[in-house]
Amino acid sequence: MADTHCSAAALLARRHSKEPVVCVRPHLLEAQAERLVDAFPGDVLYAVKCNDTPLVLQSLWNGGVRHFDTASINEIRLVRTLLPEATCHFMHPVKSTEAIAEAYFEHGVKRFVLDHVDELTKIVAATDGAEDLELFVRLAVPGQGAMLSLTGKFGVEVAEAVRLVRAVRWHAKEVGLTFHVGSQCVDPQAYRRAIDVAAEVVAETGSVDHLDVGGGFPALYKGDEPEFEAFVAVIETAVAEHGLVCRLQCEPGRALVADGASVLTKVELRRGRSLYLNDGVYGNLAELKWIGPQFPTRLVRPSGEVGGAQEAFDLFGPTCDSIDSMPGPHWIAAEAREGDWVEVGMMGAYSSALKTAFNGFEAGTVAILHDDGWYLPGLREPEQAARAA
Repeated sequence: MADTHCSAAALLARRHSKEPVVCVRPHLLEAQAERLVDAFPGDVLYAVKCNDTPLVLQSLWNGGVRHFDTASINEIRLVRTLLPEATCHFMHPVKSTEAIAEAYFEHGVKRFVLDHVDELTKIVAATDGAEDLELFVRLAVPGQGAMLSLTGKFGVEVAEAVRLVRAVRWHAKEVGLTFHVGSQCVDPQAYRRAIDVAAEVVAETGSVDHLDVGGGFPALYKGDEPEFEAFVAVIETAVAEHGLVCRLQCEPGRALVADGASVLTKVELRRGRSLYLNDGVYGNLAELKWIGPQFPTRLVRPSGEVGGAQEAFDLFGPTCDSIDSMPGPHWIAAEAREGDWVEVGMMGAYSSALKTAFNGFEAGTVAILHDDGWYLPGLREPEQAARAA
């Protein structure tokens, strides 16, 4: 069990840590889970790939999440072991025969996604022609509005989707459509455009039992991103306008866990406006490269947070690899020096999930904090919030 502290400064004062620390705040995770489950008019599936730390999964369960988007057999095993009453859904469009069989026969998974007729054949064969399958066809949809587009790898156009839905009806007890608008989507209308595509398929094939609007709901890294409720309003309106009568589900990852953790990383060297850290792209900070300098940051010492004037820094990780760089501007207290600690907020998503031990650098430890989350939009320092915007 991770040790517990009231603040990052208190952690540093007591631990004398030398490695990076992922600071998890279970109370924030529980509160966010309660909020999203209450706001969405259907089933909320947590996308386990976003952060599979047992503490995170348990916190989401405590907050009311009962369904999990599991994209591998190992994720299914983890959830079923930790949360035996949870419902797992195998939402990866391409799966091995062995994984399908184990998921169905050993873990009770009934819901599977596909976007190719051969995958349908595989699912039917691996489950011995089971009559209680819930099969979802994944659609290709526009990716405008997302910071990281997911178009190209999965999903089929309308004509092929129509053929697949018709084929699926012969084998499935319940039929669904699913899509993903892309990661960190900041345009609620992206979901309307995707639902328009789903409605085309329904018009050709008849009603479906389920519509999965996928993930992509944004974390509030800068603080001006639309709230989850804004996306729900667009989804509900689009579904009603098309007359779709089906059960809804969504697969949030970032929106559920991003604000539930931060990362503490130590400054090993300052070179002008470059800070060399003991964590980086190959550790817990990959998102600082792929999403960019949108994350709230602050300088922390065992004595407390360091305030004052801020400067724009470029950040570099500890490995001997030029990819391990996180270009700025990252706004951090101007007096940053070797031995100080940088705390990066909003790091609950795709931080520890992407960490490696590349080049011999470990990705650190986990601690529990009970503070209010200084990095949440309403609690950020005015100057830092202005910089992020």
